[in-house]
Formats: sequence, structure tokens, C-alpha cells
Amino acid sequence: MMKQFLESSQYIDWKTPEVQQKAVDLAGENQEQTEIVKICFEFVRDEILHSWDYRMNPVTLRASEVLIHRTGYCYAKSHLLAALLRANGIPAALCYQRLRLGDDPYYFSLHGLNAVYLNEYGWVRVDARGNKDGVNADFDPPGETLAFDLEHRGEYDVEGRFAKPLDPVVETLTTHKDVETVMQNLPDLES
Repeated sequence: MMKQFLESSQYIDWKTPEVQQKAVDLAGENQEQTEIVKICFEFVRDEILHSWDYRMNPVTLRASEVLIHRTGYCYAKSHLLAALLRANGIPAALCYQRLRLGDDPYYFSLHGLNAVYLNEYGWVRVDARGNKDGVNADFDPPGETLAFDLEHRGEYDVEGRFAKPLDPVVETLTTHKDVETVMQNLPDLES
């Protein structure tokens, strides 16, 4: 069961030279699992810019693309974090929340984040979306300081941990070629 959360795949392509090298560089001489996770998390959160916050193209999906272009929506950033952790032998999964966008009570979107398996604590969710005013995610196991709290009717944590991205996420990021179009067509699940 844990093996799937260590595998390289089409979108979590940690076996590409760029991702492998970045994973090695981030881990450095450190052999402590929790410290490696923290370093990788902070790199993706702080150094990879959220596509919508910065209005940055291109639209990225594969972990290697996110690393090369240094930008991605939350989903793509979660793919890179999973890839960096898996390249360091640390099980990492994709997780999702369904969140209301703005003041419209009927407009929802998926939000992508990660779960990481820490030997000391088990599975812990982390959110490398990128901080800004009103968004302050951090790495503080065994706690979870995520970017968004569930506050509105219709919002929920999508049940499960996923080895690969959900189909609506892949469809959105492959169909729409600029950040504005993605923002107008964010992926969602029926409640």
C-alpha cells in the first residue's frame, strides 16, 4: 500500500534529472526525515510562485515543469512537493479540499495539498500553496496548519489520499493554456 506513494508517475515525475537533483540538493547531508520534509515543503511553498497570485504562465502540471518554470497552481505545487519527497524515499500523497470561492455560495473549487508519512507521527497533511495576506500555511507536525479552514456550507476535505492527481485536475490543467482561463474553469467535484 505504501509503495504507490513512493512511485514516479506521469505527473509526479521524480525520476527526471531536474527533480532528482533538486531533491538531493534540498536534503543535503541531512538524514533526518522530518527535517528533509520541512526543507522541501518550505522550498515549494516559498520559492515556487502560485500561478494565480503572480499571474504567471505557463500552466504547469508535471512536477518537472513546475520546477523548471518555478510556478504552478496549488495542484501542480503539490505534485512537485510529492515528487521531491518521494525522490528522498519519503511517502507522499495528494489530498484535496473542496472550497467555496469568493462570496458566491454556489461557486466551489478543489484545492490541492499533500499528506506525508512521517515515521514519528504517521500521515500528516501539509499545504505548500504559498502564503499571502490571509493565507498562512506552515509545517508543524503532528499539527496541520493548512492554507484554508473549512468555514462554509458545502466545503469539505475530500476523503482519501491519492497517489496520482484526480482526473478533473489533470483535465483543467491540460485543457486550459493560460492562468486566466484556468481560474475561470477551476476543477470541482460534485458534493
